[in-house]
Amino acid sequence: MEAILGGLRSTLGLKGSSSSSTDSDVLRVKGTDIVDKNGNVVLLRGCGLGGWMNMENFITGFPGREYQIRDALTATIGPEKSAFYFSKFLEYFFTEADAKFYKSLGLNCIRIAVNYRHFEDDLNPRVLKEEGIKWLDRVVGICAKEGIYTIIDLHTVPGGQNGDWHSDSAHHVAEFWNHKDFQDRAIWLWEKLADHYKGNPWIAGYNPLNEPCDPTHSRLQEWYNRVYTSIRAIDPHHILFLDGNTFASDWTHFSPPETCQKWENTVYSIHDYSNFGFPNPHPAYTSTLEERAKVRKSYEKKVEWMHANNLPIWNGEFGPVYARKQFDAGVDIEATNTSRILLLRDQLEIYDEEKIPWSIWLYKDIGFQGMVHIGENTAHMRLFKDFLLKKHRLAIDAWGADSTSVDSVYKPLEAFIAENVDPKYRELYPAPVWKFEARIGRLSRNMLLAEFLVQEWADHFVGKSFEELDELAASFKFENCVQREELNATLVAHKDAAPR
Repeated sequence: MEAILGGLRSTLGLKGSSSSSTDSDVLRVKGTDIVDKNGNVVLLRGCGLGGWMNMENFITGFPGREYQIRDALTATIGPEKSAFYFSKFLEYFFTEADAKFYKSLGLNCIRIAVNYRHFEDDLNPRVLKEEGIKWLDRVVGICAKEGIYTIIDLHTVPGGQNGDWHSDSAHHVAEFWNHKDFQDRAIWLWEKLADHYKGNPWIAGYNPLNEPCDPTHSRLQEWYNRVYTSIRAIDPHHILFLDGNTFASDWTHFSPPETCQKWENTVYSIHDYSNFGFPNPHPAYTSTLEERAKVRKSYEKKVEWMHANNLPIWNGEFGPVYARKQFDAGVDIEATNTSRILLLRDQLEIYDEEKIPWSIWLYKDIGFQGMVHIGENTAHMRLFKDFLLKKHRLAIDAWGADSTSVDSVYKPLEAFIAENVDPKYRELYPAPVWKFEARIGRLSRNMLLAEFLVQEWADHFVGKSFEELDELAASFKFENCVQREELNATLVAHKDAAPR
Protein backbone atom coordinates (compact mmCIF):
# COMPACT_ATOMS: atom_id res chain seq x y z
CA MET A 1 0.00 0.00 0.00
CA GLU A 2 2.86 2.38 0.81
CA ALA A 3 4.18 1.96 -2.71
CA ILE A 4 0.77 2.74 -4.18
CA LEU A 5 0.33 5.92 -2.15
CA GLY A 6 3.94 6.99 -2.32
CA GLY A 7 3.51 8.60 -5.70
CA LEU A 8 0.61 10.66 -4.44
CA ARG A 9 2.59 12.19 -1.61
CA SER A 10 4.89 13.97 -4.00
CA THR A 11 1.88 15.92 -5.27
CA LEU A 12 0.44 16.77 -1.87
CA GLY A 13 0.96 20.24 -0.85
CA LEU A 14 2.98 23.27 -0.22
CA LYS A 15 3.87 24.44 3.28
CA GLY A 16 0.86 26.18 4.79
CA SER A 17 2.61 29.27 6.09
CA SER A 18 4.22 31.57 3.55
CA SER A 19 7.77 32.55 4.44
CA SER A 20 7.81 35.25 1.73
CA SER A 21 4.80 37.11 3.15
CA THR A 22 4.13 39.02 6.32
CA ASP A 23 1.10 39.22 8.56
CA SER A 24 0.28 42.59 6.98
CA ASP A 25 -0.44 40.78 3.69
CA VAL A 26 -3.36 38.90 5.24
CA LEU A 27 -6.91 40.14 4.59
CA ARG A 28 -8.58 41.89 7.53
CA VAL A 29 -11.87 43.44 8.58
CA LYS A 30 -12.32 47.19 8.44
CA GLY A 31 -15.75 48.35 9.58
CA THR A 32 -18.21 46.12 7.73
CA ASP A 33 -15.80 45.37 4.86
CA ILE A 34 -12.96 42.94 4.19
CA VAL A 35 -9.88 44.78 2.95
CA ASP A 36 -6.36 44.02 1.73
CA LYS A 37 -3.10 45.41 3.12
CA ASN A 38 -3.64 48.68 1.24
CA GLY A 39 -7.14 49.14 2.60
CA ASN A 40 -8.86 48.25 -0.68
CA VAL A 41 -12.16 46.40 -0.31
CA VAL A 42 -11.96 42.74 -1.34
CA LEU A 43 -15.40 41.31 -2.07
CA LEU A 44 -15.02 37.56 -1.60
CA ARG A 45 -17.41 35.77 -3.91
CA GLY A 46 -17.28 32.15 -4.93
CA CYS A 47 -18.47 28.71 -3.85
CA GLY A 48 -18.06 25.92 -1.38
CA LEU A 49 -15.85 22.93 -2.15
CA GLY A 50 -18.12 20.36 -0.53
CA GLY A 51 -17.91 16.62 -1.01
CA TRP A 52 -14.11 16.55 -1.15
CA MET A 53 -12.53 16.50 2.34
CA ASN A 54 -16.03 16.13 3.77
CA MET A 55 -18.01 13.73 1.62
CA GLU A 56 -21.80 14.09 1.46
CA ASN A 57 -24.35 11.58 0.23
CA PHE A 58 -26.15 13.71 -2.35
CA ILE A 59 -22.88 15.09 -3.72
CA THR A 60 -21.29 11.78 -4.72
CA GLY A 61 -24.17 9.32 -4.47
CA PHE A 62 -23.62 7.14 -1.43
CA PRO A 63 -26.27 6.50 1.28
CA GLY A 64 -25.98 7.65 4.89
CA ARG A 65 -22.86 9.24 6.29
CA GLU A 66 -19.23 9.28 5.23
CA TYR A 67 -17.84 7.24 8.13
CA GLN A 68 -20.35 4.47 7.30
CA ILE A 69 -19.29 4.07 3.69
CA ARG A 70 -15.58 4.28 4.54
CA ASP A 71 -15.95 1.51 7.12
CA ALA A 72 -18.09 -0.58 4.77
CA LEU A 73 -15.73 -0.26 1.83
CA THR A 74 -12.74 -1.20 3.97
CA ALA A 75 -14.55 -4.30 5.21
CA THR A 76 -15.75 -5.22 1.70
CA ILE A 77 -12.66 -4.83 -0.51
CA GLY A 78 -9.93 -4.58 2.12
CA PRO A 79 -7.96 -1.68 3.58
CA GLU A 80 -5.44 -1.49 0.74
CA LYS A 81 -7.94 -1.07 -2.09
CA SER A 82 -10.24 1.11 -0.01
CA ALA A 83 -7.42 3.50 0.92
CA PHE A 84 -6.30 3.57 -2.71
CA TYR A 85 -9.78 4.49 -3.96
CA PHE A 86 -10.36 7.27 -1.44
CA SER A 87 -6.86 8.69 -2.01
CA LYS A 88 -7.43 8.77 -5.75
CA PHE A 89 -10.81 10.42 -5.16
CA LEU A 90 -9.12 13.14 -3.13
CA GLU A 91 -6.45 13.57 -5.80
CA TYR A 92 -8.86 13.90 -8.73
CA PHE A 93 -11.77 15.82 -7.20
CA PHE A 94 -10.02 19.20 -7.36
CA THR A 95 -6.97 19.76 -9.53
CA GLU A 96 -5.17 22.55 -11.36
CA ALA A 97 -7.75 22.26 -14.14
CA ASP A 98 -10.55 23.03 -11.69
CA ALA A 99 -8.70 26.06 -10.32
CA LYS A 100 -7.99 27.41 -13.81
CA PHE A 101 -11.64 27.04 -14.80
CA TYR A 102 -12.75 28.70 -11.58
CA LYS A 103 -10.35 31.57 -12.11
CA SER A 104 -11.64 32.01 -15.67
CA LEU A 105 -15.07 32.83 -14.22
CA GLY A 106 -13.60 35.67 -12.20
CA LEU A 107 -14.59 34.17 -8.85
CA ASN A 108 -12.02 34.84 -6.15
CA CYS A 109 -12.68 32.61 -3.13
CA ILE A 110 -13.40 28.98 -2.31
CA ARG A 111 -14.70 27.75 1.05
CA ILE A 112 -13.11 24.34 1.68
CA ALA A 113 -15.23 22.01 3.81
CA VAL A 114 -13.12 19.59 5.88
CA ASN A 115 -13.92 16.64 8.14
CA TYR A 116 -11.98 16.40 11.41
CA ARG A 117 -11.40 12.69 10.71
CA HIS A 118 -8.77 13.66 8.12
CA PHE A 119 -6.69 15.18 10.92
CA GLU A 120 -7.22 12.85 13.90
CA ASP A 121 -8.76 9.48 14.72
CA ASP A 122 -11.40 8.96 17.38
CA LEU A 123 -9.35 6.04 18.73
CA ASN A 124 -6.16 8.10 18.67
CA PRO A 125 -7.29 11.65 19.53
CA ARG A 126 -5.02 14.67 19.55
CA VAL A 127 -2.45 13.00 17.31
CA LEU A 128 -2.25 14.97 14.09
CA LYS A 129 -2.54 13.03 10.84
CA GLU A 130 -0.11 14.76 8.51
CA GLU A 131 -1.78 13.28 5.43
CA GLY A 132 -4.82 15.47 6.05
CA ILE A 133 -2.69 18.60 6.23
CA LYS A 134 -0.99 17.63 2.97
CA TRP A 135 -4.28 17.20 1.12
CA LEU A 136 -5.53 20.55 2.37
CA ASP A 137 -2.20 22.24 1.54
CA ARG A 138 -2.42 20.92 -1.99
CA VAL A 139 -5.73 22.65 -2.81
CA VAL A 140 -4.80 25.81 -0.89
CA GLY A 141 -1.63 25.93 -2.97
CA ILE A 142 -3.39 25.21 -6.27
CA CYS A 143 -5.86 28.02 -5.57
CA ALA A 144 -3.16 30.45 -4.45
CA LYS A 145 -1.29 29.87 -7.69
CA GLU A 146 -4.39 31.09 -9.56
CA GLY A 147 -4.95 34.03 -7.22
CA ILE A 148 -7.93 32.43 -5.46
CA TYR A 149 -8.46 32.91 -1.73
CA THR A 150 -9.56 30.00 0.44
CA ILE A 151 -11.56 29.81 3.66
CA ILE A 152 -11.07 26.70 5.78
CA ASP A 153 -14.45 25.44 6.96
CA LEU A 154 -14.51 22.84 9.74
CA HIS A 155 -17.65 21.10 8.53
CA THR A 156 -17.48 18.14 10.90
CA VAL A 157 -16.33 17.89 14.54
CA PRO A 158 -16.23 15.03 17.07
CA GLY A 159 -19.73 14.10 18.16
CA GLY A 160 -21.34 16.26 15.50
CA GLN A 161 -22.29 19.92 15.95
CA ASN A 162 -25.68 19.20 14.38
CA GLY A 163 -27.68 16.05 13.73
CA ASP A 164 -27.51 16.04 9.95
CA TRP A 165 -25.55 13.82 7.56
CA HIS A 166 -23.02 16.54 6.75
CA SER A 167 -21.69 16.53 10.32
CA ASP A 168 -20.83 12.84 9.81
CA SER A 169 -22.17 11.87 13.22
CA ALA A 170 -23.69 8.55 14.19
CA HIS A 171 -27.20 9.81 14.92
CA HIS A 172 -29.41 12.88 15.11
CA VAL A 173 -28.28 14.17 18.51
CA ALA A 174 -25.50 16.78 18.33
CA GLU A 175 -23.28 15.25 20.99
CA PHE A 176 -20.61 17.91 20.50
CA TRP A 177 -22.57 20.15 22.87
CA ASN A 178 -22.88 17.46 25.54
CA HIS A 179 -19.21 16.47 25.91
CA LYS A 180 -16.49 18.95 26.77
CA ASP A 181 -13.80 16.66 25.41
CA PHE A 182 -15.37 16.82 21.94
CA GLN A 183 -15.29 20.61 22.18
CA ASP A 184 -11.70 20.55 23.44
CA ARG A 185 -10.59 18.36 20.54
CA ALA A 186 -12.05 20.78 17.98
CA ILE A 187 -10.13 23.63 19.62
CA TRP A 188 -6.98 21.50 19.60
CA LEU A 189 -7.42 20.98 15.86
CA TRP A 190 -7.89 24.69 15.26
CA GLU A 191 -4.71 25.40 17.16
CA LYS A 192 -2.87 23.04 14.81
CA LEU A 193 -4.45 24.56 11.69
CA ALA A 194 -3.85 28.13 12.87
CA ASP A 195 -0.20 27.37 13.57
CA HIS A 196 0.19 25.81 10.15
CA TYR A 197 -1.54 28.56 8.14
CA LYS A 198 -0.64 31.71 10.07
CA GLY A 199 0.81 34.34 7.74
CA ASN A 200 -0.53 32.69 4.58
CA PRO A 201 -1.99 35.61 2.57
CA TRP A 202 -4.15 33.36 0.38
CA ILE A 203 -6.07 32.02 3.35
CA ALA A 204 -8.90 34.54 3.66
CA GLY A 205 -9.77 33.18 7.08
CA TYR A 206 -11.09 30.38 9.21
CA ASN A 207 -14.71 29.18 9.52
CA PRO A 208 -14.41 27.38 12.89
CA LEU A 209 -17.74 25.52 12.88
CA ASN A 210 -20.24 24.83 10.13
CA GLU A 211 -23.96 25.11 10.92
CA PRO A 212 -23.92 24.61 14.68
CA CYS A 213 -27.12 23.49 16.39
CA ASP A 214 -26.76 24.16 20.09
CA PRO A 215 -30.12 23.49 21.77
CA THR A 216 -29.12 25.54 24.82
CA HIS A 217 -28.21 28.61 22.74
CA SER A 218 -25.46 29.32 25.29
CA ARG A 219 -22.81 26.65 24.79
CA LEU A 220 -22.09 27.86 21.26
CA GLN A 221 -21.30 31.34 22.56
CA GLU A 222 -19.03 29.83 25.21
CA TRP A 223 -17.25 27.66 22.64
CA TYR A 224 -16.83 30.57 20.23
CA ASN A 225 -15.16 32.57 23.00
CA ARG A 226 -12.82 29.66 23.70
CA VAL A 227 -11.91 28.96 20.07
CA TYR A 228 -11.50 32.71 19.40
CA THR A 229 -9.02 33.02 22.28
CA SER A 230 -7.12 29.87 21.27
CA ILE A 231 -6.78 30.84 17.60
CA ARG A 232 -5.87 34.44 18.40
CA ALA A 233 -3.07 33.31 20.72
CA ILE A 234 -1.44 31.62 17.72
CA ASP A 235 -2.71 33.58 14.72
CA PRO A 236 -3.90 37.10 15.61
CA HIS A 237 -4.36 38.16 12.00
CA HIS A 238 -6.59 35.85 9.97
CA ILE A 239 -10.29 36.66 9.84
CA LEU A 240 -12.71 34.41 11.70
CA PHE A 241 -15.98 33.65 9.91
CA LEU A 242 -18.50 32.57 12.55
CA ASP A 243 -21.77 30.79 11.74
CA GLY A 244 -24.96 31.61 13.60
CA ASN A 245 -26.76 28.95 15.58
CA THR A 246 -29.37 26.53 14.18
CA PHE A 247 -27.78 25.87 10.79
CA ALA A 248 -26.31 29.40 10.56
CA SER A 249 -29.73 31.03 10.68
CA ASP A 250 -30.03 32.50 14.18
CA TRP A 251 -27.94 35.12 15.97
CA THR A 252 -30.71 36.41 18.22
CA HIS A 253 -29.50 34.66 21.39
CA PHE A 254 -26.00 36.14 21.21
CA SER A 255 -25.17 38.77 23.83
CA PRO A 256 -23.20 41.58 22.13
CA PRO A 257 -21.14 42.48 25.24
CA GLU A 258 -20.03 38.85 25.55
CA THR A 259 -19.48 38.24 21.85
CA CYS A 260 -19.22 40.73 19.00
CA GLN A 261 -18.13 43.63 21.22
CA LYS A 262 -15.13 41.56 22.30
CA TRP A 263 -14.26 39.84 19.04
CA GLU A 264 -12.01 41.62 16.58
CA ASN A 265 -11.41 40.88 12.90
CA THR A 266 -14.53 38.73 12.76
CA VAL A 267 -17.23 38.27 10.11
CA TYR A 268 -20.68 36.89 10.89
CA SER A 269 -22.10 34.18 8.66
CA ILE A 270 -25.57 33.14 7.60
CA HIS A 271 -26.71 30.37 5.28
CA ASP A 272 -29.48 31.82 3.18
CA TYR A 273 -31.26 28.88 1.56
CA SER A 274 -34.75 29.53 0.23
CA ASN A 275 -37.52 26.93 0.31
CA PHE A 276 -38.44 28.05 -3.20
CA GLY A 277 -35.22 26.41 -4.42
CA PHE A 278 -36.22 22.87 -3.48
CA PRO A 279 -38.81 20.27 -4.59
CA ASN A 280 -42.30 19.74 -3.19
CA PRO A 281 -44.46 21.21 -1.85
CA HIS A 282 -43.52 24.55 -3.39
CA PRO A 283 -44.74 25.51 -6.88
CA ALA A 284 -42.35 26.96 -9.43
CA TYR A 285 -40.87 30.29 -8.42
CA THR A 286 -41.94 33.07 -10.81
CA SER A 287 -40.50 36.13 -9.06
CA THR A 288 -43.81 37.69 -8.14
CA LEU A 289 -43.80 40.64 -5.74
CA GLU A 290 -45.06 38.33 -3.00
CA GLU A 291 -42.36 35.73 -3.64
CA ARG A 292 -39.57 38.30 -3.76
CA ALA A 293 -40.86 39.79 -0.51
CA LYS A 294 -40.65 36.37 1.16
CA VAL A 295 -37.11 35.83 -0.10
CA ARG A 296 -36.04 39.23 1.20
CA LYS A 297 -37.82 38.76 4.54
CA SER A 298 -36.02 35.47 5.09
CA TYR A 299 -32.66 37.12 4.45
CA GLU A 300 -33.40 40.17 6.58
CA LYS A 301 -34.46 38.04 9.54
CA LYS A 302 -31.12 36.22 9.45
CA VAL A 303 -29.01 39.41 9.30
CA GLU A 304 -31.06 41.57 11.67
CA TRP A 305 -28.60 41.08 14.55
CA MET A 306 -25.62 42.04 12.38
CA HIS A 307 -27.35 45.16 11.12
CA ALA A 308 -28.31 46.16 14.64
CA ASN A 309 -24.70 45.84 15.77
CA ASN A 310 -23.08 47.23 12.58
CA LEU A 311 -21.22 44.00 11.82
CA PRO A 312 -19.80 42.52 8.61
CA ILE A 313 -21.89 39.76 6.99
CA TRP A 314 -20.90 36.72 4.94
CA ASN A 315 -23.41 34.45 3.24
CA GLY A 316 -21.50 31.19 3.62
CA GLU A 317 -24.04 28.98 1.82
CA PHE A 318 -27.07 29.34 -0.41
CA GLY A 319 -28.36 28.08 -3.73
CA PRO A 320 -31.16 25.97 -5.23
CA VAL A 321 -31.05 22.40 -6.48
CA TYR A 322 -31.87 21.40 -10.06
CA ALA A 323 -34.12 18.85 -11.74
CA ARG A 324 -32.44 16.04 -13.71
CA LYS A 325 -33.96 14.19 -16.62
CA GLN A 326 -32.69 10.78 -15.53
CA PHE A 327 -34.36 11.07 -12.11
CA ASP A 328 -37.30 13.44 -12.39
CA ALA A 329 -39.77 11.73 -14.70
CA GLY A 330 -42.88 13.76 -15.34
CA VAL A 331 -41.17 17.00 -14.34
CA ASP A 332 -40.69 19.85 -16.81
CA ILE A 333 -36.92 19.96 -16.41
CA GLU A 334 -36.35 23.18 -18.33
CA ALA A 335 -39.16 25.08 -16.62
CA THR A 336 -38.12 23.88 -13.17
CA ASN A 337 -34.49 24.82 -13.61
CA THR A 338 -35.40 28.16 -15.15
CA SER A 339 -37.45 28.95 -12.05
CA ARG A 340 -34.53 27.98 -9.79
CA ILE A 341 -32.16 30.27 -11.68
CA LEU A 342 -34.74 33.05 -11.43
CA LEU A 343 -34.77 32.60 -7.66
CA LEU A 344 -30.99 32.65 -7.57
CA ARG A 345 -30.89 35.92 -9.50
CA ASP A 346 -33.32 37.53 -7.08
CA GLN A 347 -31.20 36.42 -4.14
CA LEU A 348 -28.00 37.68 -5.77
CA GLU A 349 -29.62 41.06 -6.36
CA ILE A 350 -30.24 41.34 -2.64
CA TYR A 351 -26.61 40.47 -1.90
CA ASP A 352 -25.49 43.05 -4.46
CA GLU A 353 -27.60 45.70 -2.76
CA GLU A 354 -26.10 44.69 0.58
CA LYS A 355 -22.61 44.37 -0.96
CA ILE A 356 -21.90 41.25 1.07
CA PRO A 357 -19.46 38.45 0.24
CA TRP A 358 -20.95 35.05 -0.57
CA SER A 359 -20.11 31.42 -1.18
CA ILE A 360 -22.71 29.44 -3.10
CA TRP A 361 -23.13 25.73 -2.39
CA LEU A 362 -21.53 24.07 -4.33
CA TYR A 363 -18.70 23.55 -6.81
CA LYS A 364 -18.87 19.90 -7.96
CA ASP A 365 -21.25 16.95 -7.62
CA ILE A 366 -23.08 14.27 -9.60
CA GLY A 367 -25.61 16.69 -11.06
CA PHE A 368 -27.95 18.02 -8.36
CA GLN A 369 -26.53 21.40 -7.38
CA GLY A 370 -22.93 21.88 -8.51
CA MET A 371 -21.42 24.44 -10.83
CA VAL A 372 -19.92 21.44 -12.58
CA HIS A 373 -20.98 17.80 -12.39
CA ILE A 374 -19.55 14.53 -13.61
CA GLY A 375 -20.82 13.23 -16.93
CA GLU A 376 -23.48 10.54 -17.26
CA ASN A 377 -21.10 8.27 -19.17
CA THR A 378 -18.34 8.25 -16.55
CA ALA A 379 -17.45 4.98 -14.85
CA HIS A 380 -18.98 6.18 -11.58
CA MET A 381 -22.34 7.08 -13.09
CA ARG A 382 -22.49 3.87 -15.12
CA LEU A 383 -21.71 1.71 -12.11
CA PHE A 384 -24.20 3.38 -9.80
CA LYS A 385 -26.95 4.18 -12.33
CA ASP A 386 -29.55 1.79 -10.92
CA PHE A 387 -28.53 2.41 -7.31
CA LEU A 388 -28.90 6.18 -7.73
CA LEU A 389 -32.36 5.70 -9.20
CA LYS A 390 -33.29 3.55 -6.22
CA LYS A 391 -31.94 6.14 -3.79
CA HIS A 392 -33.92 8.86 -5.51
CA ARG A 393 -37.13 6.82 -5.55
CA LEU A 394 -36.81 6.06 -1.85
CA ALA A 395 -35.88 9.67 -0.97
CA ILE A 396 -32.87 8.39 0.96
CA ASP A 397 -31.04 11.74 1.06
CA ALA A 398 -32.51 14.59 3.09
CA TRP A 399 -31.11 17.30 0.82
CA GLY A 400 -33.64 18.34 -1.79
CA ALA A 401 -35.57 15.11 -1.49
CA ASP A 402 -38.82 14.65 -3.37
CA SER A 403 -40.71 12.20 -1.19
CA THR A 404 -43.75 11.94 -3.48
CA SER A 405 -43.09 8.33 -4.47
CA VAL A 406 -42.91 7.15 -0.84
CA ASP A 407 -45.55 9.38 0.74
CA SER A 408 -47.98 6.48 0.78
CA VAL A 409 -45.61 4.73 3.20
CA TYR A 410 -44.54 7.60 5.41
CA LYS A 411 -47.71 9.70 5.61
CA PRO A 412 -49.45 7.01 7.73
CA LEU A 413 -46.44 6.99 10.05
CA GLU A 414 -46.61 10.76 10.35
CA ALA A 415 -50.34 10.54 11.02
CA PHE A 416 -49.83 7.85 13.67
CA ILE A 417 -47.26 9.93 15.53
CA ALA A 418 -49.38 13.07 15.19
CA GLU A 419 -52.37 11.25 16.65
CA ASN A 420 -50.35 10.38 19.71
CA VAL A 421 -48.31 13.54 20.21
CA ASP A 422 -50.03 16.76 21.18
CA PRO A 423 -49.08 19.65 18.84
CA LYS A 424 -47.41 21.51 21.71
CA TYR A 425 -44.87 18.67 22.04
CA ARG A 426 -44.03 18.27 18.37
CA GLU A 427 -41.63 21.16 17.84
CA LEU A 428 -38.40 19.56 19.00
CA TYR A 429 -35.14 21.39 18.39
CA PRO A 430 -33.86 22.19 15.78
CA ALA A 431 -37.39 23.23 14.88
CA PRO A 432 -38.47 25.21 12.94
CA VAL A 433 -35.67 24.19 10.54
CA TRP A 434 -36.54 20.56 11.21
CA LYS A 435 -40.30 20.59 10.97
CA PHE A 436 -42.35 17.79 12.53
CA GLU A 437 -42.76 15.77 9.31
CA ALA A 438 -39.18 16.39 8.23
CA ARG A 439 -37.87 15.06 11.54
CA ILE A 440 -39.77 11.81 11.04
CA GLY A 441 -38.37 11.49 7.52
CA ARG A 442 -34.83 12.20 8.64
CA LEU A 443 -34.89 9.51 11.31
CA SER A 444 -36.84 6.87 9.40
CA ARG A 445 -35.53 7.33 5.83
CA ASN A 446 -32.32 9.32 5.90
CA MET A 447 -30.85 7.44 8.87
CA LEU A 448 -32.60 4.09 9.38
CA LEU A 449 -33.36 3.08 5.79
CA ALA A 450 -30.12 4.62 4.52
CA GLU A 451 -28.17 2.48 6.98
CA PHE A 452 -29.48 -0.68 5.32
CA LEU A 453 -28.25 0.51 1.91
CA VAL A 454 -24.65 1.14 2.92
CA GLN A 455 -23.47 -2.40 2.27
CA GLU A 456 -25.33 -2.50 -1.03
CA TRP A 457 -23.36 0.59 -2.07
CA ALA A 458 -20.06 -0.99 -1.02
CA ASP A 459 -20.79 -4.24 -2.88
CA HIS A 460 -20.58 -2.32 -6.16
CA PHE A 461 -16.80 -2.30 -5.65
CA VAL A 462 -16.39 -6.04 -5.22
CA GLY A 463 -13.91 -7.52 -7.68
CA LYS A 464 -12.65 -4.16 -8.94
CA SER A 465 -8.96 -3.99 -9.83
CA PHE A 466 -6.76 -1.06 -8.87
CA GLU A 467 -7.08 0.17 -12.44
CA GLU A 468 -10.87 0.04 -12.26
CA LEU A 469 -10.88 1.81 -8.90
CA ASP A 470 -8.70 4.50 -10.42
CA GLU A 471 -11.14 4.89 -13.30
CA LEU A 472 -14.05 5.24 -10.88
CA ALA A 473 -12.27 7.95 -8.92
CA ALA A 474 -11.20 9.65 -12.15
CA SER A 475 -14.88 10.21 -12.96
CA PHE A 476 -14.56 13.29 -10.76
CA LYS A 477 -11.72 14.86 -12.76
CA PHE A 478 -12.59 18.23 -14.28
CA GLU A 479 -12.12 16.91 -17.81
CA ASN A 480 -14.90 14.38 -17.13
CA CYS A 481 -17.31 17.04 -15.90
CA VAL A 482 -20.10 19.07 -17.48
CA GLN A 483 -20.63 22.74 -16.68
CA ARG A 484 -24.00 24.02 -15.50
CA GLU A 485 -23.67 26.98 -17.83
CA GLU A 486 -26.70 29.05 -16.85
CA LEU A 487 -25.79 28.81 -13.17
CA ASN A 488 -22.20 29.82 -13.85
CA ALA A 489 -23.23 32.71 -16.10
CA THR A 490 -25.54 33.97 -13.37
CA LEU A 491 -22.75 33.86 -10.80
CA VAL A 492 -20.36 35.66 -13.13
CA ALA A 493 -22.94 38.40 -13.70
CA HIS A 494 -23.04 39.03 -9.94
CA LYS A 495 -19.43 38.45 -8.94
CA ASP A 496 -18.78 42.17 -8.54
CA ALA A 497 -20.69 44.89 -6.74
CA ALA A 498 -20.06 48.62 -6.60
CA PRO A 499 -18.04 49.77 -3.56
CA ARG A 500 -19.90 51.12 -0.56
